[in-house]
Amino acid sequence: MTNTPNWFKSSYSNNGGNCIEVATNLLPAHGIVPVRDSKVTAGSVLELRPDAFTSFIAGVKSGRFCRR
Repeated sequence: MTNTPNWFKSSYSNNGGNCIEVATNLLPAHGIVPVRDSKVTAGSVLELRPDAFTSFIAGVKSGRFCRR
């Protein structure tokens, strides 16, 4: 069992730095998906439950968080 997040960015993250990183390796043992800003790796980390992470991803894919 690990307590250290293995951070990664999406392969689609080549968009000028507006990226997040996630660490799905903590899901099995801890039931969370940590999320952080890839530009501020020492900053705050959100610890999302799997259902909240799934909703977040659905919102991103639908464009709900796009700036207009």
